Amino acid sequence: MPRAHLLSFPKARRLTRISEFDCVKERGHPERGRFMVLGVLAVQNSGASRVGFVTSRRLGRAVVRNRVRRRLREIVRKHQHDLREDFWIVLIARRDATKASYRALEDEWLRLAKRASILAL
Repeated sequence: MPRAHLLSFPKARRLTRISEFDCVKERGHPERGRFMVLGVLAVQNSGASRVGFVTSRRLGRAVVRNRVRRRLREIVRKHQHDLREDFWIVLIARRDATKASYRALEDEWLRLAKRASILAL
């Protein structure tokens, strides 16, 4: 299998429906950090973990929100093979995420993921 395909992050690996986000919000467990809130919900027999991203208008204009969302998506894409299966994950960006470096966001993602026990390492 080509290496580029292994590192892709297809839409099937993302949460896209509002009902899925609401389910994680209502029944999931939040881990709070300075730059993001990580919501985690264990879903039986769902296969590979699925991730959704929330960047509200409180972060700023569309350009800022999209930059934060692209950074978070890239971080998760890079570490997607380290995630355990059968989890739905929602990443909610906080206002400080707009000023954070990529490395700071990645460090916090790894710290929150370890705390939530969703890494297979």
